Amino acid sequence: MTADELRALRTGAQRLHRPRGATAAGLVRHLTGVQAQDLPSAELALRARGTEPTAASVRAARLDERAIVWTWAMRGTLHLLAAEDVRWLLELLAPARIRRARGRLAQLGHEGDTPERAVAAIEALLSAEGPLTRAELAERLAARGFRTEGQATVHLLWLAAMRAVICHGPERDGAPAFVLLRDWVPEAPAPRDRDAALAELARRHLAAHAPAEPRDLAAFAGVTVTEARAAFEALAGELDEMEGPEGPLWALRAAPPPAAPPGTVRLLPSFDPYLLGWRDRGPALPAEHARKVFPGGGWLHPAVVVDGRAVGTWRRGRRPERRLEVEPFELLAPAVSAALDAEAADMARFDGRPGEASSGSWSSSSPPTTS
Repeated sequence: MTADELRALRTGAQRLHRPRGATAAGLVRHLTGVQAQDLPSAELALRARGTEPTAASVRAARLDERAIVWTWAMRGTLHLLAAEDVRWLLELLAPARIRRARGRLAQLGHEGDTPERAVAAIEALLSAEGPLTRAELAERLAARGFRTEGQATVHLLWLAAMRAVICHGPERDGAPAFVLLRDWVPEAPAPRDRDAALAELARRHLAAHAPAEPRDLAAFAGVTVTEARAAFEALAGELDEMEGPEGPLWALRAAPPPAAPPGTVRLLPSFDPYLLGWRDRGPALPAEHARKVFPGGGWLHPAVVVDGRAVGTWRRGRRPERRLEVEPFELLAPAVSAALDAEAADMARFDGRPGEASSGSWSSSSPPTTS
């Protein structure tokens, strides 16, 4: 398998060929989670994968239908998750993260049973008062004798979320509020055996990331490489092995990834799953340009991706025009320019501004020319 063939398969597995009929909730479930410390970027990740989602429909799926839940999960970071996946994923992934977080909680003044008492207090407050913002919870926790200075409050909220007690809910006065998970998503599936849950996680990861290998699952979910290998072994009868550019990779025999068609161009937002789903970003991001997308400090710039390979970065200007500004790494062919015009128009559609973005609505410091 060549690098080009690998990118085509992974682009297809990620749904970047934008199959019709994919809903926001369906895409979140297929991806097993969309990183969402920046919520607008997570919403744009769904736009890049479907012709149906709009900003309004993503919001409705999260706040009205509650088919999507915004909470901490994989690697202890904020994600959008399918509602039916929240509890089993947290049951699987949270314990190890919580054990590792105890030292940081102690540094913030929460030693012994204090963190668990704080979680119980958060649960009681939300049960009595309904949705509360971070600031409101901090005020009430402080009044009950808990330390809330600096990052203490967010770490306590993180712990409550990882314990499957709370999640993000509606906005209050422009700020996200927290709610009890049991109230927000009442249905709770039966607990899963840990080995079965690991195998299901591997199965789901491969559906959206194949061809892949155990270390990719470990990097995506935050499980150990030993656990990831055990999960792949549990699925051995369901997998096909193939030789990748740098070693063996696997895919689900029953659901091989569809190769995305040549000429697939996408504007991927910050923290897009395509750039975060594997241990090695090399196939998607040339090493000489890696720092332009991953500058450090935990940030990830939006990327222009052509046939699964990053060829530039982009950003949107201020409202109302929201013009796209593209900084290519290389000369871009006219076909890519046309595709970027289409992407600009689709962003306008997603935002609820159909017809506002047209050909030439994006700009570049290095104008596209024939390659």
